[in-house]
Amino acid sequence: MSSVKAYAAINSSSPLVPLQIQRRSLKEHDVQVEILYCGVCHSDIHTARDEWGGAVYPLVPGHEIVGIVKAIGSSVSHFKVGQTVGVGVMVDSCRVCKNCNNDYEQYCEEGMTGTYNALERDGSGNRTMGGYSAEIVTDEKYVLRVDAKENLAGVAPLLCAGITTYSPLKFADVKPGTKVAVVGLGGLGHMAVKFAVAFGAEVTVISTSPSKVAEAGKLGAHHFILAKDPSALQSHASSFDVVLDAISADHDYTQYLNLLALNGKLLVVGLPEHQPKVSPFALVKNRRSIIGSMIGGIKETQEMLDFCNEKKIYAEIETIPVSYINDAYARMIKGDIKYRFVIDMSTL
Repeated sequence: MSSVKAYAAINSSSPLVPLQIQRRSLKEHDVQVEILYCGVCHSDIHTARDEWGGAVYPLVPGHEIVGIVKAIGSSVSHFKVGQTVGVGVMVDSCRVCKNCNNDYEQYCEEGMTGTYNALERDGSGNRTMGGYSAEIVTDEKYVLRVDAKENLAGVAPLLCAGITTYSPLKFADVKPGTKVAVVGLGGLGHMAVKFAVAFGAEVTVISTSPSKVAEAGKLGAHHFILAKDPSALQSHASSFDVVLDAISADHDYTQYLNLLALNGKLLVVGLPEHQPKVSPFALVKNRRSIIGSMIGGIKETQEMLDFCNEKKIYAEIETIPVSYINDAYARMIKGDIKYRFVIDMSTL
């Protein structure tokens, strides 16, 4: 065991504070990673504040991790000391169920082991602690290769925001000629725009904020619809092959289902607090479907990282010192960020 610095939630209502935590000793297949950068995901806030239930304290958030391999276990074969790597939303799964064997570890039938606030699978009773820390120790099977030589801070959010949008767009077979609408231009939405554009789709951003018009264009979007204008939405009825919904606030799915053409797909990646309304009439028209998606498996996440390295795709970020994390949370709740905070862990 080793003691490392971290920032942790002590309860659901207090600010995050510095804390020493314990990392396990290296097992034969473990990789010890010195963390350089950790992205700040809205899920971190939900979990730290126990808004989804089940939080166990102290709790160290963070699952968008980029770092350098510091040490490896005796049987590690895929990584070497000094290599740049990433750790994403999960650090283990059962490894034997049908989904795990088909590279869908995120849908493990026993439930994947999250990078934080999850029980370790070794029977120790210990909880996983995330990336707001100096180091992490993870089985090599759940460590990812990062080949990028620049903007490593911009790579970090790819480990969650990136794969969360890449995976459903690939599943929906987005390609040149596909008409895609992205609803909500935040941490997830801006990555969805970048990927859809890179896949060759015709991309429209839908937002309630007129100020997002210029931003959407900078990200490569071809069109913009102001969601506050019902007539603007109505004029695009049955127009899109795919609508990716990245809204985390409560809203009505029906107005976005109405935008879908024949066999259109509403891809849901935002997680509202309450169940959104859905009209069955909007579903049956044009044989539309609502598809949920949760990150990606390790194989697909590596594919996404390789694609981003080839295309030079990074998240749009604001780098912060770890001491700013509570202010960052407050700004995220207000929507005051373009588009992702990333902690420089050298400030820990």
